[in-house]
Amino acid sequence: MWSDRRTTTTRPVLYLFGSAAPPVFDVAKVVADAQGRGFDVCLGLTPTAARWLEPQRAELERITGHPVRSAYKLPGEPDVWPKADVITVAPATFNTVNAWALGITRDFVVGVVAEGIGKGIPMVAMPCVNAAYARHRQFERSITELREMGVRVLYGEDGFVPNQPGQGKPEQYPWHLLLDTVEDITLAR
Repeated sequence: MWSDRRTTTTRPVLYLFGSAAPPVFDVAKVVADAQGRGFDVCLGLTPTAARWLEPQRAELERITGHPVRSAYKLPGEPDVWPKADVITVAPATFNTVNAWALGITRDFVVGVVAEGIGKGIPMVAMPCVNAAYARHRQFERSITELREMGVRVLYGEDGFVPNQPGQGKPEQYPWHLLLDTVEDITLAR
C-alpha cells in the first residue's frame, strides 16, 4: 500500500508522462537524470506504454518511490502522488498530442494534462512522430492549439524533428532538451 506523500516532499515534483513510442524504453534513465537534477519524479504512462514497460514496472516504482500510473483512480481513493510542480509529456505520440489538444480524456495521462491546463500547471510536451504523421493536418493544428493554451511544445528546430517512417532513432530522442526546459521553468517560478 502506498502512503500519501503529498506533504512529505520538499523537492519540486515532476510528473513524467510517456506515450507508446520507442524512446519510452529509456524512461528509467530519464527518471535518474531528473532525480539528479533535484526532482521528485512521478511516472505516468498511456495504456500501451504501460503494457510495453510492464516488465520494468516494479523497478520503475522502486526508483521513483511512487506507483507508476496508467489508469484513473476510483472515486474516493486517495491521491498517491504529491501535487505536480511541472508536467511533461514525452514521448508524445500522434494520438496523445491530438487527444490532448481536442480534450479527449479517455486515458489517464491525457486527462491529467487536459485538466492541468485549467489548473495553470506548467507543462512541456515533446512529440515523437514520423514525418508521415507530421504531415497530417490535424497534427499541426494540435501543436498550435497546445501552444496557444500555454504548453511549451518542443517540436521542430528547438526540439524533436520527425524522421521518415521506419527510420526512427530512439537513442537520439532529445530527452536532455525536455529536462533542460523543465529546469528553466522551475528556476523561473
